[in-house]
Amino acid sequence: MLKEAIYHRPKNNYAYAYDEKTLHIRLRTKKNDATSVTLICGDPYHFENQSWQYSEVTMSKKETDQLFDYWFAEVPPTFRRMRYGFKLANEEETIIYGEKGFFDTPPTDDTAYYFCFPFLNNADVFRAPAWVKDTIWYQIFPERFANGDSSLNPEGALEWGSTAPTPTNFFGGDFQGVIEHLDYLSDLGINGIYFTPIFKAYSNHKYDTIDYMEIDPQFGDKETFKRLVKECHKRDIKVMLDAVFNHSGYYFPEFQDVLKNGEQSPYKDWFHIREFPLKEEPIPNYDTFAFVPSMPKLNTENEELRNYLLEVGKYWVEEFDIDGWRLDVANEIDHAFWRDFRKAVKSIKDDVYILGEIWHDSMPWLQGDQFDAVMNYPFTTAALNYFAKDKISTKEFIEEIQHVLSSYPVNVNEVAFNLLGSHDTPRTLTVCNESTDREKLLFLFQLSFIGTPCIYYGDEIGMTGGPDPGCRKCMIWDEDQQNQELLHFTKQLISLRKKHQTFGNHGNITFFETEHGLLYTKSNENETFIFALNNQSEAISICLPMDLQNKVLTNAMTGEQFAANSSEVNVQLDGFGFEVLKVEHAYQL
Repeated sequence: MLKEAIYHRPKNNYAYAYDEKTLHIRLRTKKNDATSVTLICGDPYHFENQSWQYSEVTMSKKETDQLFDYWFAEVPPTFRRMRYGFKLANEEETIIYGEKGFFDTPPTDDTAYYFCFPFLNNADVFRAPAWVKDTIWYQIFPERFANGDSSLNPEGALEWGSTAPTPTNFFGGDFQGVIEHLDYLSDLGINGIYFTPIFKAYSNHKYDTIDYMEIDPQFGDKETFKRLVKECHKRDIKVMLDAVFNHSGYYFPEFQDVLKNGEQSPYKDWFHIREFPLKEEPIPNYDTFAFVPSMPKLNTENEELRNYLLEVGKYWVEEFDIDGWRLDVANEIDHAFWRDFRKAVKSIKDDVYILGEIWHDSMPWLQGDQFDAVMNYPFTTAALNYFAKDKISTKEFIEEIQHVLSSYPVNVNEVAFNLLGSHDTPRTLTVCNESTDREKLLFLFQLSFIGTPCIYYGDEIGMTGGPDPGCRKCMIWDEDQQNQELLHFTKQLISLRKKHQTFGNHGNITFFETEHGLLYTKSNENETFIFALNNQSEAISICLPMDLQNKVLTNAMTGEQFAANSSEVNVQLDGFGFEVLKVEHAYQL
């Protein structure tokens, strides 16, 4: 075996407490190198006749990416403290791997040879809010969802949907418009709304905050927002707001004070300023979001500013009963601030969902002391490349998705924010070259995957649009202009996810190698679903991955049932076709 590829670290995604009684252990090996892996584990203090006593637990090969296999074991509750190592075997050799290296046989004279999980402390268990696992999110860009009160329209606001969106035009979307369409969202099956920023700002996108304690007047007032949250909660819909703590807007009063008073400003240390006076060209001499002069970066290490922002975080939870914070450009803010932020907001409401916008490997933020989840862009990229763009093979897609799963603990994956499109990206139907068939496959995979899915407003009715600002069109409310078939399909998938826990977030996902198409199962001790998807225009046949002799299969989309009278069952898929089959009880011949 290639020893250089074998890796474990008793931390992060390789060894962690899944709950207060259960440990999860992962081991990485070279792809297709080891044929079996056994976990050697025991209490570090359990010796008999000067020999360490251990047990053996068979590990399963749970994920495989382009280079590596990832082996997994769930350790029973007896081991709250543990020393452990691994026995790896293939046709040529068997080796023992521990913290001190490789051995021919398991050392028993001392436990220092082995990895250490010192103790499963309840306080160290990663805990995201339980409700998130069963939430289907809907992202609303408030300026473009619905105009319910034209008296609030900004100056120069255009007639709804009368022209293409630009970085500077306004159409008058507001809270009253959202309230008037909450029944639409309930009927769709949505039980969580993620709002992009609602606070007072200059732009139409509101990521350039002027006042973190005030709602932008074009959306309504605080009483209207309170009513919106209450109406959402009546329908069992959670509400998540977007916080921009990485940078303020140009017209943030404290930044204006620095512009006016320079080094004499009491707020100069609220920002990262390299020299005075402030200059915007050719690039700002103060840190900003990217190089945008109108978005000066905030110095969250400044105690006065930090305390102000922590009050912001608490205020909207305490006063308006919101359920979550999505944190913009979260990776550019210091970890100490996020630890304080988590303590602050969860002191008000312990099941607030804290979601960070991070586009890369995010394990440092997901230790249980900062975020509950991040926006799962690696999932997004893989899904779009496979289903929408046909840029990668099925094998490459499975490897990428399994790499995503292996990168984080299971309890982190269960609350990962799985999006396909957003206000930052082209519309999914546009990425699909306006193929509704491809769009359906995207939705099917997203809504049957592990994590908490989010639909960008209007994607469910077939809206199109290129990159920002094209993806920020006004929501289409005329049913004659909506793709009603796609809407019905999306509703059906959401209904299945909510009706069958295994279809959604309470089943183990397993991928299978096939000659054509994508094949995976979702299963737990109660039920099994089989998913067969064809991302090509040519019809294919897929052999289902288990012995189905004498089993009844139910087509989850149509309710049609048929009995399998052969151990091998093949499904025929049209171009861009799919089958979702629920395995039922055996029948008597």
